[in-house]
Amino acid sequence: EYAIAIADAAGNVVAEQNLDTPYTPASTMKTLTAYAAAATLDMGSTLETQTYLEQREDGTSRLVLKGNGDMLLGVGESDSAHINGRAGLGTLAANTAQALRQRGITSVTLVYDDSLFGNDRWPNGIAELDPDHVYYAPTASMAVDGGRNWNGANPTDPDTFSTYPVLSTQPAREAALVFAQRLTERGIAVNGSVKQGAVPDGTSPIATVSSASLNEIMAFMLRHSDNSLAEEFGRLLALHLNAGNSPAGAVQSVEQVLAQRGISTEGLTMVNCSGLAEDSKLTAHTLLDVQQRNLTSGSGSAAAEGLSIVGFVGTAANRLNDADEAGLIRAKTGSLGDVTSMTGNVSRHNGGALSFAVIVNDPDDSEAAKSAIDTFVAALPKL
Repeated sequence: EYAIAIADAAGNVVAEQNLDTPYTPASTMKTLTAYAAAATLDMGSTLETQTYLEQREDGTSRLVLKGNGDMLLGVGESDSAHINGRAGLGTLAANTAQALRQRGITSVTLVYDDSLFGNDRWPNGIAELDPDHVYYAPTASMAVDGGRNWNGANPTDPDTFSTYPVLSTQPAREAALVFAQRLTERGIAVNGSVKQGAVPDGTSPIATVSSASLNEIMAFMLRHSDNSLAEEFGRLLALHLNAGNSPAGAVQSVEQVLAQRGISTEGLTMVNCSGLAEDSKLTAHTLLDVQQRNLTSGSGSAAAEGLSIVGFVGTAANRLNDADEAGLIRAKTGSLGDVTSMTGNVSRHNGGALSFAVIVNDPDDSEAAKSAIDTFVAALPKL
């Protein structure tokens, strides 16, 4: 069962098979979430992780670590050269320790405020497909390296890896524990255990570190097909649109933006925002509409800039079937059980561009289907 289609840069379909038949798309669903978020949010903005101080009447000091959505925190110093780790808990601890010492404070109790995304952190469909916790960490106000537990086998480049380590099921708590350790190393004693708490009303942060821009985080999400970040972009969109602080609100928000932008949603069933669900469905028509928007300038461009470049970077780095096409194909791949898919846009040898979408469900031979997609895509620049 498959759908396959090609459209010119204006969105006119020039060849198709089963264009309007819904199929399970796997991670190509992320292109819908990415476009909706990029077309709506301020993609130049950052996510701040902050500390707040509450000095109590009994003379004790309570420090609150508050997350605002940065799930790519680093454990050490802030790293301006990378997206993952742009904001470092070591830097936040150093700045916090300095602010505390200026106030004559050398010991604190520490709590962390993980209230940003409410209580519902598990979108439909994911838990059933990820029993070993290697594809999704619960959406959190903060996390170190997306919740990845490398157990000492961290990649040399935090922005480049292709393996799937076990992910934390309590990413905000683990980030807070790392911060407590960094704070202790900088001479501030942390008394008792680290628990959840809330920022006191009417207070301002004493220290802040900022993430990479949302534009950069989206590129990281797309090129690694990061389910946790895809779900987070849906949640950030829902908060922006006041659509409900829940996974259901995230799905509703993506669908709302797509419809408002004139993208076909006929046959669309979004179980979640990442595509990590067997019951999600969409048509090749919808994927083509999103890619046509990616070929135009203006809002939503971040969704295009983050696509994997076949032969160079991202999940499609090893999908180059013809060396002459290197750098000409920007794509999002999808793989899930008996699903293999790809969608993207292409620079043509003779000028101009086109978009494409391929979804294969229940192939007799998954590797053969994947290879056939690569062969098809490699021929597109020559059209």
